[in-house]
Amino acid sequence: MTKKEFTAKYGQILLPLVTPFDDQEEVNYAVFEELIEYLIKNDLCDSLIVTGTTGEASLLTFDERVKLMETAVKVSAGRKPVIGGTGCASTKETIALTQKAEKLGIDLCMVVAPFYNKPTQQGIINHYKAVAKSVNINILLYNIPIFVGVNLEASTVGELAAIKNIIGIKDEAGINPTQITDYFLATKDINPEFVIFNGDDIMLLPTIVQGAMGIVSGGAHIFGHEIRKIIAAFNKGDNETAKDLFIELYRFCKSCGQNGRILPNSIMRPAIELVTDIKVGPARSPLAPITEDEKKVLIDTLKSVGKLK
Repeated sequence: MTKKEFTAKYGQILLPLVTPFDDQEEVNYAVFEELIEYLIKNDLCDSLIVTGTTGEASLLTFDERVKLMETAVKVSAGRKPVIGGTGCASTKETIALTQKAEKLGIDLCMVVAPFYNKPTQQGIINHYKAVAKSVNINILLYNIPIFVGVNLEASTVGELAAIKNIIGIKDEAGINPTQITDYFLATKDINPEFVIFNGDDIMLLPTIVQGAMGIVSGGAHIFGHEIRKIIAAFNKGDNETAKDLFIELYRFCKSCGQNGRILPNSIMRPAIELVTDIKVGPARSPLAPITEDEKKVLIDTLKSVGKLK
């Protein structure tokens, strides 16, 4: 798949869906359907990612992840591509979940590096080679060392780029703001069509300057239109407009990271509810719910950027 073909099919804004929960922390599939309809009808993204980090994949069971993918495929009904987030701690489970996604008709899976066990780079290479070999669909590598504990080094990505169905990478660029460039240099001669996406909302502008083709954005639940305008302004050379719009997104993202929260879900979920009126519920334990002080900062921020009256 060429970069042009990728963009034509999946676009530039890939949105990792939050997973709605009820008061008992059970997955609320009805609200999940409602959320997907809202995002599609309002054109807030180009593709939908199911059970990624924003979807709290590490807190979901295998069966819940399969059912969420199945639900997304059914509800989207071809209106937006569905990308399966299928990375797990073990190679065995990752293969099993990726194969389930393939059976559901999903043709691209985003596979996070194995978490918790901190494999060596060779272990990571072996992992991805085994997953890629196990399916006939495309794989998007996913690097987020702040959560998984290991970084996909540029040389590792270069080696994996030689595998036909490993077509690109999403990089959580905030860990190393220039790693997008490292990946480009490592892959350009091996596979010049290798897709590189930014995975950190607050690094959108710095990474598209480096050649990132787009963004995987949880913030797109609320700021999808602004993200589209930021990219369009940058492409036109209107850097002032791009910067002004980016500052609003940046301020929102900062408000979701209050009190050292690394995973922003506990604050982003109430933000989604306030703006969309879709009751996605609280984050699943052990993520602590939003505090009253945090909620005040969030509301003030949403008002200041024009998302609430």
